[in-house]
Amino acid sequence: MEVKNSVYPNEAQMQGFMQPGPDGPIYMVNLLKYKDVAEYEDGRKTGLTGRQAYEIYAGAVAELLVEFGGGVVFGGEVSRLMLGEVEDLWDEVAIAMYPSRKAMLEMMMSPTMQEIGQHRAAGLAGQLNIETTAIDMGALKKA
Repeated sequence: MEVKNSVYPNEAQMQGFMQPGPDGPIYMVNLLKYKDVAEYEDGRKTGLTGRQAYEIYAGAVAELLVEFGGGVVFGGEVSRLMLGEVEDLWDEVAIAMYPSRKAMLEMMMSPTMQEIGQHRAAGLAGQLNIETTAIDMGALKKA
């Protein structure tokens, strides 16, 4: 398995995301890798680390998620790899809940998201963004 961090989805991933998707909420698992120093596309000089630039984005996104009916479910720092092998670990993991794929798309297209996205791009060396849906854990216990 090859793992490739990215900051933006490729065309096929975006086309898949534009499909109707599952009924009900989706949970985006974000594996985040930060730049050592934030790099803004406009070339501005900054004393921010990549993590600090991303934190500006993350704080604003947490508020925006609520406006679109979602929320941050979990956030944590990666401490070690328990199982498997990867060349380099991610720095943090975050899980966000959106009421639907449509709600996430509307949020992504919002003027606020367009404005704060600069901090995400400045701070991230790359990420994996994995769309998941909840399963009935009660049904697993009965099996």
